[in-house]
Amino acid sequence: MNDVSIHIYAHSEDLPKGLMEDDFFHSPQLFDMLEQTPRQSPRMLVATNADGRIVGQLLASVRWRRSLLPPYLYRHCHVIGKGNYQHVSGSEEEELFGLMLQAFTEQMGHGVLYIEVSHLPQKMYAYRQFRRAGYFPVRWMSIHNSLHSHTPEERISERMQQTIDNAYEKGVETVEVDSDADFKAFLKLLRKHNFMKPKRYIPADEFFRMLKESGGNGRLFLTRHRGHVIGCSACAYSQQNAYLWYAAFRRKSYVLLHPAELTIWHAIKDAHQRGYDHIFFMDVGLPFRRNRFRDFILRFGGKEVSTFRWFRCSIGWLNRLLSWFYRD
Repeated sequence: MNDVSIHIYAHSEDLPKGLMEDDFFHSPQLFDMLEQTPRQSPRMLVATNADGRIVGQLLASVRWRRSLLPPYLYRHCHVIGKGNYQHVSGSEEEELFGLMLQAFTEQMGHGVLYIEVSHLPQKMYAYRQFRRAGYFPVRWMSIHNSLHSHTPEERISERMQQTIDNAYEKGVETVEVDSDADFKAFLKLLRKHNFMKPKRYIPADEFFRMLKESGGNGRLFLTRHRGHVIGCSACAYSQQNAYLWYAAFRRKSYVLLHPAELTIWHAIKDAHQRGYDHIFFMDVGLPFRRNRFRDFILRFGGKEVSTFRWFRCSIGWLNRLLSWFYRD
């Protein structure tokens, strides 16, 4: 695809007209949200053909992060999914993805500690292009529930259904966040739950407020019992699919009320009632033989898929070492 030009935009006022809107994770709307979120800086890669038509776009988020041991600040870049394409065939799509990936890596490769690309549609998607750009794959787990062929109730066990019913009978409820008090409670639990999980990046408060107000592209939920918040979740919606993006629970304090089960269950039920085809769980984790969170999510009747997350470290010798360590 020698007739394709790649441009990288860092400010919303510079974005060209005619960008595709259907994939929320690579949309101008999410670009605007990231631009207004402290400690995040978006980059939109736009590919145009010889006629000046947009044929592909890829959104990346550059994040400021901090480490306590050792104490330092660093920047990390994350791309969710393969991007958005039109007027190209399947084989051309992967080649176009590779061109945008190479252009972005050349510009940002030394300005961030590492680049991460996750949630690709197939395990081997753009394998050659990633290798050519100096990335290495890490095996990861992905779980999604189909919502179109069977109801959520048909996919869970009788024991799980009884657990859910008993919790509802005790007065547990999950509601959508619609007030400032609910929003503050959502943030408080989410940050407290993830405080000791440094690998889990939690955006600034402004991001969640904009996600809540994004016109149907995102929703925030609270699970409560007699006025006490015991669970929360944040979901995004794109291309007829739902995505459980963030979640937190007070499992130990309210073990008999099963806050995790009720919070996840409501996200699944809500997505089914709104007519989405699937719900994806965004961060199930590494494919360890024993993974408690993965096993918990699978209890809702989802499908487990092995996939890759691709990484590239800006420190040359470290990237070569990690590439050797994670060789497939």
